[in-house]
Amino acid sequence: MRNFITVEGCEGVGKTYQMRMLKQYCEENGYDNVVFTREPGGSDIAEQIRRILLDANNSAMDDLCEAFLYAASRIQHLKDIVKPALCQGKVVFCDRFVHSSYVYQGIGRGLGLDKIVKLNELAVGEYMPEFTIFLDLSPEQAFKRKGGADKTDRMEAVDYAFHLSVYQGYKQLIAEHPERFEVVDASGSKEQTQAKLREILVRRGIIR
Repeated sequence: MRNFITVEGCEGVGKTYQMRMLKQYCEENGYDNVVFTREPGGSDIAEQIRRILLDANNSAMDDLCEAFLYAASRIQHLKDIVKPALCQGKVVFCDRFVHSSYVYQGIGRGLGLDKIVKLNELAVGEYMPEFTIFLDLSPEQAFKRKGGADKTDRMEAVDYAFHLSVYQGYKQLIAEHPERFEVVDASGSKEQTQAKLREILVRRGIIR
C-alpha cells in the first residue's frame, strides 16, 4: 500500500525513539500530511488489547491466543487509524506491523510462518506496507544497550533463545523478500541511526 511505511526490529533496538525523532523532524519541517502510530495498539480498542498482550501477569496466555489477539488489534487499528489516513492521502508510519507477527508468533513461538501469514491475510487484506525499515541490531546488543529486559513487559521478559529466534526470523524474511525491506544498521549512535533512516525516506521520495 503506497505511503504506508512500517518500522521493525527486536526488543530494545530503539524503534520508539527513532519514530519519535522522525515525528519531531516532520513537525519542524512542515510535514502536515503524516501520521505516526504503533502496534499493538494505536487506537482506543486496539490499545486495550495491547494492555492484555503486554501485561506480565498474563504469562499463561496460550501462544495461539496471543497470535489472534495481535491480529484482532491489527484489524481495529487499520479500521480506526491506518485506512482513514491513507484514504486522505496521508503518509502513515507505523511502529511494528504484520512482520512482527510473522517472526514473533510464527517463528519465535513456533506456530508456523504459513499459519500466521494466513491469519494476517484475513486481518490485513490489501493493506501491506509499501516497504518496511528493519533496524538491525542483535537482541544481545539491544538488551545490553538498554540495560536488560523490562520484566513488566510480557514479550520482553521471554527468554533469550526466543528473542534470538525472532532476530533470525527477521533475517529469514529479509533474505526471502529483499524487495520489501530497507535494512538500517542500528549499532551506532541514535543520531547515526536516525540519519540513515531519513536517507532511506529521501531516496524513496517520502520526505525531501
